[in-house]
Amino acid sequence: MIEKIMKKIKNNKLILIFLFVLLIFLFNRIHITQANFLENLWKNLIPNFLENQTPTKSEIQNKNNQNSEEISIYKPVVDYENAVIEAVKRVSNSVVSITVSKNVPIIESCPANPFNNNIPPEFFKFFGDNFFDFYVPCQKGEKLKEIGSGSGFIISSDGLILTNKHVVLDTKASYTVLTNDGKKYDAQVLARDPLLDIAILKINANNLPVAPLGDSSNLQLGQTAIAIGNALGEFRNTVSVGVISGLARTVTAGDEIGSYTETIKNVIQTDAAINPGNSGGPLINLKGEVIGINTAIASGAENIGFAIPINQVKSSIESFKIKGKIERPFLGIRYVILNKEIAKQKKLTVDYGALIDGDNKNEAVIKNSPAQKAGILKGDIILEINGQKIDENNSLADIVGQYKPGDEINLKILRNNKEINIKVKLESYPEDINN
Repeated sequence: MIEKIMKKIKNNKLILIFLFVLLIFLFNRIHITQANFLENLWKNLIPNFLENQTPTKSEIQNKNNQNSEEISIYKPVVDYENAVIEAVKRVSNSVVSITVSKNVPIIESCPANPFNNNIPPEFFKFFGDNFFDFYVPCQKGEKLKEIGSGSGFIISSDGLILTNKHVVLDTKASYTVLTNDGKKYDAQVLARDPLLDIAILKINANNLPVAPLGDSSNLQLGQTAIAIGNALGEFRNTVSVGVISGLARTVTAGDEIGSYTETIKNVIQTDAAINPGNSGGPLINLKGEVIGINTAIASGAENIGFAIPINQVKSSIESFKIKGKIERPFLGIRYVILNKEIAKQKKLTVDYGALIDGDNKNEAVIKNSPAQKAGILKGDIILEINGQKIDENNSLADIVGQYKPGDEINLKILRNNKEINIKVKLESYPEDINN
């Protein structure tokens, strides 16, 4: 039985140590003192036990490396904060505040006769001079008053500024730009994009800091996004940090009184706080590059804002710098992008492409447009443009927007269930077209 017990505890070194400690007290008559015994025990037995239990320096180093790899996403917190700070520094000097001012009437209360002088003056002497005092609003001249505000950013060192079209929509208003160094400039609106919610202003200044433009074609959900602007029209260069929370959104934006509405497609959604007054300011990445123009917020929501991707804007900027105006390619049709559901409803043989169709108010093919000149008809389905397939993820407007006025494009069209090819020469978008 003793042999069985010894066999069980043979490999249990911890119990063996315990037994040796007990022997100290059981064999107290042995000539080796207790202190010497413990010393010998520590020098000989315990190191042998710890030999396989205590990690070596190399093992400790390897373990630390493993732990470092596991928590590497937390390690660069300071580096991340520094990246945000440096990104803001790179762009903030090029961000401007825009104030909108307009002559508004001065309204006062003016005395008036409610009886239109139909009662003889002698009648009033019985009631006193002030008995029938009556006042109505009347205009007493005009005064210049600030009626709105927004943001923008400098795109050329000689004073070109990019902002939202809805910020500078009022052609009768005057605009003032306040730069980051506190200087004020009168600004002139030089161009408004006929399709996108962007406009270009000019101030008389030179050697201005220019915001670097990035690439919005490869944005990822969860990517850091930083918004900068004149929040609430009061707090200049306000910085808010968030992420890109959605891509390729379509929103209908407008002002608070409903005087202006516009449908904006393929915009960036972000939870970086965008407030009234931020419109026209930049949305930037951690490199300090502009990836979007802040343009709208979702009312009744928590931090849902939208920005126009910068790649959609570059052609407008290039067009203005070359020709002094924003030119957009114009085809001249109204259409519906097909999918399986729409194709089934309309009993069509294809479930992709752009079905040319109008309504009671809008004609399908606009008169004197490039489409009409090329012979495109209502009911045609444009399947491809220069080999690019048209569908919900690749709209006709996006494809046409890749070209310039004067470019010739080839359309693959399905007409009466037969495919035909039609060449169209694009023109500049007319200013009198309601988009």
